[in-house]
Amino acid sequence: MEFRTTVKTGENRAWLHHSDSVMLLGSCFSDNIGGKLNGALINASVNPMGTLYNPMSIDRAVQRLIECRPVAGQDLFMQGGVWNSFDFHSRHSMPDKQATIDRMNQRIVAGHDCLRHAQLLTITMGTAIVYRLKSTGEVVANCHKVPQHEFERKMATVGEMAEVIAGMLAALHTFNPDLHVILTVSPIRHVADGLDVNSLSKASLRVAIHQVMARHSDYCDYFPAYEIMVDDLRDYRFYASDMVHPSDVAVEYIWQAFQATYLDDRSALAVSRCERIHKRLQHRPMSANRETVERFNNDTASVVRNLIKEYPYLARHPELLKVLDH
Repeated sequence: MEFRTTVKTGENRAWLHHSDSVMLLGSCFSDNIGGKLNGALINASVNPMGTLYNPMSIDRAVQRLIECRPVAGQDLFMQGGVWNSFDFHSRHSMPDKQATIDRMNQRIVAGHDCLRHAQLLTITMGTAIVYRLKSTGEVVANCHKVPQHEFERKMATVGEMAEVIAGMLAALHTFNPDLHVILTVSPIRHVADGLDVNSLSKASLRVAIHQVMARHSDYCDYFPAYEIMVDDLRDYRFYASDMVHPSDVAVEYIWQAFQATYLDDRSALAVSRCERIHKRLQHRPMSANRETVERFNNDTASVVRNLIKEYPYLARHPELLKVLDH
């Protein structure tokens, strides 16, 4: 007897090679999968403007990256002792205004270049709830603790989201015709507004994506991360202690499904080897004995050189270069 229902992701699409460049945008689940890609030494850029949750904010970020449109002084505002942008996460906010502008513009330029040359883009949508600044009517990506009365909060309709997603996909395909796009709904539960609102929000996102997919199926696909979490794993032991985010085990399970769906066969061995080496790179010998430490570092450098010999494109990987320059 079967005591669980496994989510089928379909045949392998072979959209991702180990040497490819990848960009990930959207909710914190993008950070989870981005971390797995980086742990496999795949060149992955994760949320250059910070975490994004709703389709409208993600679309604004995509349009800015495509246009390489810089942040100007009038785009920023002071809140909490730092300069902020409604289009950027607070991790990019700083006390010095010019430093904030420079930092944000560096992220835009880097994001533009990555998007221009990427082979794969994953977009994870977390919620259909949007916040509009009343003074301008613009959707914000982050409220930065600005008083709630300055925003209009509403759930976007399926039609509104489908229109935005379709326009975004068309713009991406024009900008980078070789780009494959994976859309997904975040398995992270937005419980602050209640589970009923969370369910309606996730369902609305899923229907909006479904309505758009047929018109862009030649370069766009849906990956069922949300369905894997709630229908396949469907147990609180697969959640972190906050009962909201997937546990490390759940993220690993979804990562394995992602690999089986999009990674080409030749890259599977490379991923496995690179994951082991990446773990070694995170390890620091605890011994105070200088010879022991030097032996470990020399062995690591030897392992890295052999890896680069087998996969020459890794010669430019910054983490590996750091080991060889040590």
